[in-house]
Amino acid sequence: MNEIFTVDNVKCAGCVKTIQDGLGELPGVTAVTVDIPSGEVRVEGTDLDRARLAARLSELGYPERA
Repeated sequence: MNEIFTVDNVKCAGCVKTIQDGLGELPGVTAVTVDIPSGEVRVEGTDLDRARLAARLSELGYPERA
């Protein structure tokens, strides 16, 4: 199962690490890929809770684009 988000404020490798570490600790997440230019965050795993993932991204400072 995959969930894809487009977020703002992704500017560097540090941002990528923050997102990967922050989402990677959530249950069911097996991989997180971040594309800096597009701001696309792809989360792979099982039984993913999209709302929880979006909330965590916001907590980390990378809210989903409306």
